[in-house]
Amino acid sequence: MQIQNNEDEFEAALSNALLQVQNCQKQHLFDSCMKCSKVFECEIRKIYIDKVYNSMNKGHTGGFEF
Repeated sequence: MQIQNNEDEFEAALSNALLQVQNCQKQHLFDSCMKCSKVFECEIRKIYIDKVYNSMNKGHTGGFEF
């Protein structure tokens, strides 16, 4: 049962991070982060990428398979 709770936690964190990215894009009138001059320095995007990685490996260190 613990694994299911972790999956829910990671998916919820990813959904929240995605919402933050989408709100930022909307605020700046972009349909992609790649159009922003701060794309590689953006904390919102860095957090989102981290949450994507965490949702793929469910918090375990090491690699994951696509």
